[in-house]
Amino acid sequence: MSREGNLAVLRRAVELINSGDVGNGVRTLFAETAVDHDLAPGQGPGREGLLEFFGALAAGFPDLRLVPRHLSADEEHVSMAFTVSGTHRGKFNGVAPTGRRFEVSGVEIFRFADGQAVERWGLIDDFGILTQLDLLPLTHH
Repeated sequence: MSREGNLAVLRRAVELINSGDVGNGVRTLFAETAVDHDLAPGQGPGREGLLEFFGALAAGFPDLRLVPRHLSADEEHVSMAFTVSGTHRGKFNGVAPTGRRFEVSGVEIFRFADGQAVERWGLIDDFGILTQLDLLPLTHH
């Protein structure tokens, strides 16, 4: 697929995720055998693992929103700098809802083949999420 086609797939997936259709967003973006090089704790392999993770994320943060800030692409890769935000209204990773909101930045790199991502690398500000949700015990000396 072309650079423009890969960008269109990513944009459509983000649109679906932001509309609350997380399952179709993940299925649009990721090939069934996609390899996630940065698995979340407890995340299984392939698209099924990504569906489980994103499903749990959307359940914990029903107003989950991804905002691409910068996209860069060639014929095989798409990179995205983004902002992600949400309000902790459901249980997530065993943590009861705090009602608090977070907004942090992240970067994702996808390798595409045949119109879907077959590999993913990512980095997100987990510390920022935990701090904003008041889930990180900080000690003061």
